[in-house]
Amino acid sequence: MWWAELLNSVAATFGGGASGVPVNYLVVAGGGGGTGVGTYLSVTRSGAGAGGGGMRTGILSCAKGVSLTVTIGAGGANGIGTAGDNSVFSTITSTGGGGGSYNAPVGNNTTGGSNGGGNTGATTSPTQGNTGGANGTGTPTSAGGGGGAGAAGTAATSTVGGNGGNGLASSITGSSVTYAGGGGGGGTSSAGSAGTGGGGAGSVSGTAGNGTANLGGGGGGSNAAGSGGNGGSGVVVISYATSFGLAASTTGSPTQTSSGGNYIYSWTGSGSITL
Repeated sequence: MWWAELLNSVAATFGGGASGVPVNYLVVAGGGGGTGVGTYLSVTRSGAGAGGGGMRTGILSCAKGVSLTVTIGAGGANGIGTAGDNSVFSTITSTGGGGGSYNAPVGNNTTGGSNGGGNTGATTSPTQGNTGGANGTGTPTSAGGGGGAGAAGTAATSTVGGNGGNGLASSITGSSVTYAGGGGGGGTSSAGSAGTGGGGAGSVSGTAGNGTANLGGGGGGSNAAGSGGNGGSGVVVISYATSFGLAASTTGSPTQTSSGGNYIYSWTGSGSITL
């Protein structure tokens, strides 16, 4: 489109200078792992959904001829409070999603890019996602949904698990894709739904849904022991004006495409790029 070409021309003339390249980035960390049922104070408590991986977007001026690190965070394994791993592009770090808990004290509810279900406190700084939904009260108890990049997880009732928070869309690849959704919470009568963007659905009596790989979705929680969902791995995508030319070298086998006057590089495994 004409306006994209004009913006790229301006960026090449003024934004990059002799050696700098203005690079658009999307950095999504691994989603947290959901958990299964647990017992606290002799009460059976459902497992909460996990938070989606931290999601950061922006523009970074990158020098030519310098190797820029790319790290893809793994999703957290199911279990109490197992967070996802961080993803990195150059100086930009996105924090892994918080793991789910069972419905018990806040010590089992982890902070992350988005928080695991039950953790309604502050998320990682700088903000990369949203809080988890509150756990239910009473007996029996159900658990909250994990936060997503676009919305907080919803609260549970005593019998119904909270929904995972929705993720956030990005069009850096040339088409709109939603990333970093939260996992649904486990429930005793019905479970929470998955957040859009790769979150895993909660479960009542079976294994909860896994977060989607390379979307950074949080795993779902379950009302069955040891049956939370695993978190989905993260992704790193960058784009910059074609006027700067193809990268001098890459590692990690990124996918290279072009759209709207930009070169686009997408990694699903760790590597590097030299512009």
